[in-house]
Amino acid sequence: MITNTFVDFEASRKLFVKRVVISGIFVLILLSLIMARYYDLQVTRHQDFVTQSDNNRVHVRPVSPTRGLIYDRNGKLLADNRSTYNLTIVRERSEDLDKLLADLGSLIDISENDISEFKKRLNRRKPFANTALKFDLTEQDRSILAVNSFRLEGAEVSAHLTRHYPKEAMFAHAVGYVGRINEQEMSIIDPVRYSGTDSIGRIGIEKEYENHLIGQVGSEHVETNARGRVMRLMSKKDPQPGQNLTLHLDSNLQQVAYNALENYRSALIAIDVKSGGILAMVSTPSYNPNAFVSGIGKKHYAALINSADRPLFNRALRGQYPPGSTIKPMLGLIALNEEIVTAEHTISDSGYFYLDGVSRPWRDHNAKKGGHGADVNLARAIVESCDVYFYTMSTEMDIDLLSSNSKLFGFGGKTNIDIPGEQIGIMPDRHWKKNELGEAWFDGDTVNASIGQGFMLATPLQLAVMTARIASNGKIVTPRLVKAINGEGIEPNHENSDLTDIDTLHWDYIHKAMQDVIHSPKGTANKISTGLNYRMAGKTGTAQVVSIDADDEYDKTKMQERQWDHSLFIAFAPADDPEIAVALIVENGGHGSVIAAPIVRLVIDEFMKTSTNESLVLR
Repeated sequence: MITNTFVDFEASRKLFVKRVVISGIFVLILLSLIMARYYDLQVTRHQDFVTQSDNNRVHVRPVSPTRGLIYDRNGKLLADNRSTYNLTIVRERSEDLDKLLADLGSLIDISENDISEFKKRLNRRKPFANTALKFDLTEQDRSILAVNSFRLEGAEVSAHLTRHYPKEAMFAHAVGYVGRINEQEMSIIDPVRYSGTDSIGRIGIEKEYENHLIGQVGSEHVETNARGRVMRLMSKKDPQPGQNLTLHLDSNLQQVAYNALENYRSALIAIDVKSGGILAMVSTPSYNPNAFVSGIGKKHYAALINSADRPLFNRALRGQYPPGSTIKPMLGLIALNEEIVTAEHTISDSGYFYLDGVSRPWRDHNAKKGGHGADVNLARAIVESCDVYFYTMSTEMDIDLLSSNSKLFGFGGKTNIDIPGEQIGIMPDRHWKKNELGEAWFDGDTVNASIGQGFMLATPLQLAVMTARIASNGKIVTPRLVKAINGEGIEPNHENSDLTDIDTLHWDYIHKAMQDVIHSPKGTANKISTGLNYRMAGKTGTAQVVSIDADDEYDKTKMQERQWDHSLFIAFAPADDPEIAVALIVENGGHGSVIAAPIVRLVIDEFMKTSTNESLVLR
């Protein structure tokens, strides 16, 4: 059977046209979307992609400035910069950081501390910045890394200038050292200025003059390949080097003092009487500051911290000791000026002093049995260090008067030397004792203070300042370590003081007595006068560490070494026109005339040898 099929061609045509139109519209929409996207990528966001592309191959890197150098007054380098090599990593260039660290650890010695510190630095660095993993690579380390560089993507050996201290321990406490910037410091420093360095001044001159020494960071645009290796330097802004410092310190004096004191716990300060410049600052035992520059090991640091001799402690600025008899010339000046005693006033010294209402006597520790005898005046009391004279004088001297006048000589406050960490000591008075101890002041406290004992404490720097002010008839200058910045001298800071109102006759009287301490046959430091071809003025001091009964004799053979008396000596020279003042304390060194005085003479002898040298007398 035959079936007839009728096809509606018109309907089919309309359907086909409809489909074509719909497809065309759909294609046009897709083309519009593609063109819009193309326009966005090629026109609207063109500059963004250009920048991103450049960032993949062009980077801005900080260029470290050269840290300023530090010289002594004669041009000898105390702090310089030397070239070292560090292992650094660019985090973005390494696909697997843990594997890279493991590979590096299998090639060279990388400690857990190195990795720990690296990860801390990694958290605060900028993208594509080199982050140090290990410092001061050896030649062998560099060779191994160079051979294996093809499999250490992201790692790089780079050259840097690192701080170096050629004199090592000798100037450690004065010059100080630099160390790695820690997290606490990162939160307060200028991140831009320190973007080119990972070190900062820690103590001493390096810390106080950080803004002068660091310089201004530069920058460079470099083109890198896919592995992050620098292919081309495109442009560069040179860094500005830090400013060079010239110090008042004299290496020759420092060397003489350090050699003499190396085996003691001690502190010595030598000061230029006319300018206030610090000629020598020694604190022993000391340490090698180079160990801190690239990061000191935990064991090494623990050994320094836990040492009973405290090598990291700057005794010259921070040590606080009873000044002992070294303050007697100062007390004599105060008493003369306040008319508490006269030059002619005398006492009789039996070796003991009794205070009304107190049964226990005060003993004259510097006298033989029977005391110094009759007719002891102020000059003789200084020359022979007669305690009883000063005990007696103290009963006529109000402690507040003594305290206020002593502060004019530098006690009980900062001297404002130009390095941080200075302690102020204690110059006690009624208010101090009430505030600190909640107790009233007693006459016996004044008696103790009259020979530099009791509550009174002073730093070696304060003793040197006092000595300089006595030597200069009361002229006050601020002690300073830095003499010039980039060759431009710093003028001494002179201050006006009531000290200059003291009668010249009183100054002459005390100066003569201090000369006789050394040059008179009965002077406590007479032994150092042998062969002396110039006049020196000084005063010995012996400070008790532990008290002994009035009836007992001091016998150090029955004591532990750290219970022995401290040995002190102050001096200035030449006596007729003083140029240098020196203060020294030797912990547990015994009598000041035995240990301290001969060492101070060595230092002043060295100064006098070169005092006519133009580099020393120019100020």
